[in-house]
Amino acid sequence: MPMLPDSRMEWNITVSANGSAGADSWGKHRFSVFSVLILTLLAMLVIATFLWNVLVLVTILRVRTFHRVPHNLVASMAISDVMVAALVMPLSLVHELNDRRWRLGRVLCHIWISFDVLCCTASIWNVTAIALDRYWSITRHLEYTLKTRKRISNIMILLTWLLSAVISLSPLFGWGETYSEVNEECQVSQEPSYTIFSTFGAFYLPLCVVLFVYWKIYKAAKFRIGSKKTNTITPMPEVIEVKEASHQPQMVFTVRHATVTFQTDGDTWREQKEKKAALMVGILIGVFVLCWIPFFITELINPLCSCDIPPIWKSIFLWLGYSNSFFNPLIYTAFNKNYNNAFRNLFSRQR
Repeated sequence: MPMLPDSRMEWNITVSANGSAGADSWGKHRFSVFSVLILTLLAMLVIATFLWNVLVLVTILRVRTFHRVPHNLVASMAISDVMVAALVMPLSLVHELNDRRWRLGRVLCHIWISFDVLCCTASIWNVTAIALDRYWSITRHLEYTLKTRKRISNIMILLTWLLSAVISLSPLFGWGETYSEVNEECQVSQEPSYTIFSTFGAFYLPLCVVLFVYWKIYKAAKFRIGSKKTNTITPMPEVIEVKEASHQPQMVFTVRHATVTFQTDGDTWREQKEKKAALMVGILIGVFVLCWIPFFITELINPLCSCDIPPIWKSIFLWLGYSNSFFNPLIYTAFNKNYNNAFRNLFSRQR
């Protein structure tokens, strides 16, 4: 993030080598107290994102009951988010410290940008895969058996990483340039055709999918609430008499008006589980949209209209998107008692 000047609270740090020409080699860095605070918070975000997702992965690996659907989707999401925290965010923090100038060379620039696009795209599509899995398990729980669910989830994971790899590696084969030595720039390819392809493939397409999925989940939940009415069986109100022949003893059967009512007290276990899953998916989608939509709007508009977006806003939108990798495991585990119990057991064993 560009350093913000502050006339009242400013530290001027000049590092010199042998007291002479060192100022030219190291330069003059000016840090305000506010800038130091922001950079500290970003560093804490990197560490927290890494540790939280590693905790989720360790839990899935150690608990045998988690070695199945949908925890394979959660593991795929945690892997992509760990990679964001370990391979992308630290170099992005260095980039901010250097006032958004890249001084680490072409090769490292290509590696950083490739992993940035790969991991963030995979994280977004993993959220989409979890939303789809929840949608099918709620609306088609009879056909969506464990075997079918496992096969479809593995296909979604494979497609997620394949699509992410295609989008991230395309610039390395000549689709635009990511590095400029003269301007000391390292950024995602600004080629208009690549911008449209990458933003739609990495964000706008999964955005449409998750919004459609949540709309369908909401409709299904609304339909079930509307159909939960008192069921009544009412025979004919008339009194019906059945008599035997007149020469034999008379037997009369009388059926009077009766009402049979079926009423369940509260929600069933499945309904409660579905409500919780729908709420989790809704929050996961909402946070995903809020975190990424500012970044991808500017990414799409900037190359197409040659707009001059202030660097500070680019930094804010980028780190807001990165923060989604911190919120993903937080949201998912908060709505799953099994994870909370597994975390307690994991920490209790370490004592």
